[in-house]
Parts: sequence; C-alpha cells; structure tokens
Amino acid sequence: MRTLSTVTAAALVFLMAASGSGAPTPPSPAAALDSAALIATHYRVDPNIIYLSAGGWNGKLDVYVPRRPEGVLPTAILFHGGGWVTGSKDEIALDVLPYLAMGFAVVNVDYRLAQVATAPAAVQDSRCALRWVVRHAPQYGFDPAKLVLVGSSAGAHLALMAALAPASAGFDGLCPGNEPLTVAAVINFFGVIDVAELLAPPQPRDFAVGWIGTAPDAPARAARVSPINYVAKGAPAVLTLHGDADPVVPFTQATRLHAALDRVGAPNRLVPIRGGRHGYFDGYEVLHATHVVHEFLRKRGLITDRPFDRKPAQSRVD
Repeated sequence: MRTLSTVTAAALVFLMAASGSGAPTPPSPAAALDSAALIATHYRVDPNIIYLSAGGWNGKLDVYVPRRPEGVLPTAILFHGGGWVTGSKDEIALDVLPYLAMGFAVVNVDYRLAQVATAPAAVQDSRCALRWVVRHAPQYGFDPAKLVLVGSSAGAHLALMAALAPASAGFDGLCPGNEPLTVAAVINFFGVIDVAELLAPPQPRDFAVGWIGTAPDAPARAARVSPINYVAKGAPAVLTLHGDADPVVPFTQATRLHAALDRVGAPNRLVPIRGGRHGYFDGYEVLHATHVVHEFLRKRGLITDRPFDRKPAQSRVD
C-alpha cells in the first residue's frame, strides 16, 4: 500500500482536522494556508487534453499529477453536473482539491451537452474518458486498479454509467478497445439513477426532457441510460450522499440504488444529508461529506493514512 508523501500528508489537514468525537471542524487559517501552498507546489496541471473527437466536437480533460511522481497513484475521474444541458469541467476545478489532498491523481472531464448531442452522447463520452485514463496509465502514473469515479447530479449519473454499464450495452462505439474498464469505486453525490422517472408527469424535469427528447421512444432511451438498470454482481463499491429533501432528484432514487446494490452483494453505503436539497449543503455538511468520502476510500484500501513517513527538511527560509 502506497505511503502518503510528506506533502500530501500535510495537505490532509483539510480532511483530518477533527475532534476526538470524529466531528469535522474547520482548519485554522494557518493550516489551510499550509495545505493550499503544499498542494499548489506539489502538483502540476496538464489542461485541455483531447480525449475524443466526435462530429466536430473535441472532448477535453485536465490531468492533475505530482511534479515528482513517487510510483503509481490512485486516480479520481471527475464529471461535472448541470443536468446534461449546462456546466463544464472548469466550473468544478476547485473540486479536485480534496482528492489531491488524499493522494490521488485527478482527471477532470468535459462531455457533450444536450445542445451538442442528446442522449446517449454524454454516456459515450464518460466511457471514452475512462478508457483514455486506462490507456494513458503508464504515461501519467495512474493506477488502473484504483480508479475512482466522482460526480454530482448528472455528473454522478455519468460516473455510475461509466462504471456499471457493460461493453454489451453498446456505449463504446466511439472508442473501441479491449482494455478492461474496471472501476474500484464510485462517489455518487445526489446522482440521477432512473432517468425515466424524471420524464414522468406530473413534474417532468426540463433538463431531462432536453437531454432525452420527446420522441415516442423517449422512455426506452431513458431506460437505456439509467444506472439502476445496470446494477449486477461484481459492481464496484458505491458511496452515495444525497439530501433527503432534494426537490430535483428524489431521495428515493438513492434508496433504490442502495437496495439494488445490496441485492447483488456490492459494497455500498448511503449517507442521507438531513434536510439537504439539491447540492445546497452548508459548511458543516460539506466537511462531513468530505470526511465520509475519505473514510470510505480508506476502508476500501484505495488510500492510506501514514503521514510524515520522513522528517521534513530543515527550513532554508529566513
């Protein structure tokens, strides 16, 4: 198991500033400043790498890796939200910070929105991004045995689809290959599990209609891109965090996913955010969710906490 570097261990102040009871507490200004400085100087960014070209559209991703690699790294692949109709990787650029602090390499992905191509285009893109990471693992030091897919809302839906859909589902035509697209875990922040439910009266969601369309085959198309229909034995570990007062994606979608994963024996955990709406969590809830993610990944053996395995060098700053 890889030992955290001193730099990464210091950055874990963001995650590990907790009381004896385990309740998360905000870091001090000095600790936050130290962590930010260490992350900024320890990592580099390779931006806007084209991972897929389709119909004149270029799919781009950003790669965050250490400046001085110390072996292969667990790798988090992030997908932004926005109901498949809006959003971009640039809007969630700061969301990579907790994963860098935990010792991950990070890949932050853009995908086709509905105005460019409707369903299942974004799902195809998520699969292609996953394949790109697997293929480029030797170049960047990604550990293909420790891939974690992360997303919120529509981004969580894509993370789940990329992880759960088999090759036989037919989403890999734009990026065929024989590499096993194996995912170790999915971090699902209030993701869409059943797209068809969001099309149904009395309150169809405009964003879902915009992505799926209104043709007679819309229900079938929605079913084809719904993660709930791909839960099967051998599914990766899934952590779901979902507000139980979510007015956009019903909390019952999270409970259905949890039950389906339990039925096939897939390791998973559902964490309700009491009174939480769609992504509107307060500061304490954000800290709590980050600690939950950290602990879930640690227990799965995807990260380890053995900080400060060597003494820091004596300061040369006067």
